[in-house]
Amino acid sequence: MSLMLFAIGPSREFGARVASRLGVELSPHEEREFEDGEHKSRALVNVRGADVYAIHSLYGDATQSPNDKLVRLLLFTGSLRDAGAARVTAVVPYLAYARKDQRSKSRDPVATRHVARFFEAAGCDAVLAMDVHNLAAFENAFRCRADNLSAAAVLADRFAGLAGSDRVSVVSPDAGGIKRADRFRSLLARRLGREVGSAFVEKYRSEGALRGGGLVGDVAGSVAIVVDDLVSAGRTLAQAAAACRQGGATRVFGAATHGVFAGEATAILGASALERIVVTDTIASARPLGPLESRIERVSVAPLVAEAIARLNANGSIEDLVPG
Repeated sequence: MSLMLFAIGPSREFGARVASRLGVELSPHEEREFEDGEHKSRALVNVRGADVYAIHSLYGDATQSPNDKLVRLLLFTGSLRDAGAARVTAVVPYLAYARKDQRSKSRDPVATRHVARFFEAAGCDAVLAMDVHNLAAFENAFRCRADNLSAAAVLADRFAGLAGSDRVSVVSPDAGGIKRADRFRSLLARRLGREVGSAFVEKYRSEGALRGGGLVGDVAGSVAIVVDDLVSAGRTLAQAAAACRQGGATRVFGAATHGVFAGEATAILGASALERIVVTDTIASARPLGPLESRIERVSVAPLVAEAIARLNANGSIEDLVPG
């Protein structure tokens, strides 16, 4: 099937990088705003019989909330199905509501499951995401095809250059992220050609407050890399960085796929022990970060997304691009 690629709103820049890697042009579409706050979007080319990919990262920024972006993507993918596309894939580098994957209180919504139903109702044949918060919950929520790419290799490549010859330890900021951190540790060790240590920080939440902070493992005399799937307000990352410093780490870095940087992130991370935070471009620089911006580095996962799309279009396997 012929491949067609669209990128909506603020995700157009990321989409252009994916298109360039694929050697195609972004297909033209219209996005129209109405005075009452509603909108419409539609393809400006014939999509009948095509294998269509619509890129939109569902993070909040100064102009649109995650809810706005979700509805726009759903309506656009629905219009592609109505226009006769043979296959419609929503490419969602950052999937909103992925953190709400279970009930923490009575009568809580399991938002991940409901968002999955939205995509299915809009006629999506598949959803392609990147480093969702809980892989098992993501896969179980969808009845259509749901693939989750991992940025771990991209981040490991960058940190292999930053680590140099120093002793390195990879740290999970909580017990729940140990598997994610260990996957990154294995990739980094392979690139460095030597052993990489591991540790984790004890953490729990109660009524939104962060508790714990004890370090389990040895980081003394090493470069500590705190690995998480995302950075939001930054409290978890800052707490882990402080624990690493107290444990004798010589330098502390942060690594995450999604740089949300919401709320008080600028103040919290600006006052932290983190020398640098490396994130990917699944989220554009959505908010002014002031002095913190100089400590943030962004690496691109557009080539990874392009490779996945190329293989999916050819009905090939992307097994080696997803977490093990």
